[in-house]
Amino acid sequence: QVQLVESGGGLVQPGGSLRLSCVASGFTFSSYVMSWYRQAPGKGRELVARMLNDGGRTIYADSVRGRFTISGDNAKNTVYLQMNLLKPEDTAVYYCNTGPTWGQGTQVTVSS
Repeated sequence: QVQLVESGGGLVQPGGSLRLSCVASGFTFSSYVMSWYRQAPGKGRELVARMLNDGGRTIYADSVRGRFTISGDNAKNTVYLQMNLLKPEDTAVYYCNTGPTWGQGTQVTVSS
């Protein structure tokens, strides 16, 4: 059974950092395109970062480029999203995705 489980969200002050984790089961993540999306209240779901299955090439939304980093640990079959210099506008539920499979989401709140 293909499954994605996110963790690592929480409340952080502006300028702070968080690392989200997405544990994949039922498949080997490095063989697939892995993505992080987010959905803020009242807004649609948007792509944040993507890691391709061609050697790990990455893609970022303009709003997070230079602040967020997507990476993977093959031994743990886990994908990460390192988020630095967080802003209030980064507040959202963050989802891990591959193809038609979504995780349950993890809440990130950036507030003083």
